Amino acid sequence: MIKLYQYPSAWSLPNPSPFCMKLETYLRMAKLPFEIVTVIDPRKAPKGKLPVISDDGRKIADSGFIIDYLQQKYSDPLDGHLTATQKAEALAVRRMLEEHLYWVIVYSRWIDNRYWPTTKEAFFGHLKKPLYYFIPKLIQKKVSQDLYRQGIGRHSATEIYQLGIADLHALSVLLEQSDFCMGNEPTSIDATAYAFLKSIIQPPISSPLQDYAKSHPHFLSYCERMTQMFYSDR
Repeated sequence: MIKLYQYPSAWSLPNPSPFCMKLETYLRMAKLPFEIVTVIDPRKAPKGKLPVISDDGRKIADSGFIIDYLQQKYSDPLDGHLTATQKAEALAVRRMLEEHLYWVIVYSRWIDNRYWPTTKEAFFGHLKKPLYYFIPKLIQKKVSQDLYRQGIGRHSATEIYQLGIADLHALSVLLEQSDFCMGNEPTSIDATAYAFLKSIIQPPISSPLQDYAKSHPHFLSYCERMTQMFYSDR
């Protein structure tokens, strides 16, 4: 059986990491049996991040490469019917969410002082003093440096949220037209879209991103549809 290594759940989400949640959602969508192994410190994982899977003694890191591996080994039950144009569109949406919107989510959770206490308590509330005061500050500093190097962190808060809302608006155009990103049947890009939307809507972080997402009923109905289809056991 596939072992899925990911962070502990938080905020009533399957996982607070959109990449971990994306992969768990894909496994559920593809009906591949798996077992969750909770990991708190990812530093010893391949590439130093989560999620990771173990399958037949082989460990694979990165949600995108993992899904590529699963599609090659266990067939592709979700995307086989898509045209080349649809696959290109799905890849563009995935890049927008994972390489751009992701960093706005990170900013809202880790840097924006209005919401950082919520993140700190959710991720580090189990730590005893003085670690509770020391470790979060270290990680927050690293996240701030990562955001600056990536580029998002060089902007003002208003500009950062403006960029994220533009991404959400683009996604909303797709979901206004059909039940799922690529039509009326779920495909692998829906694992990504669902994970990122839930990561914005579900946590008790009333950021401009969340306000925008919650103001669009089709985002809410989409998330509810995906939850009912693939997380009815939760």
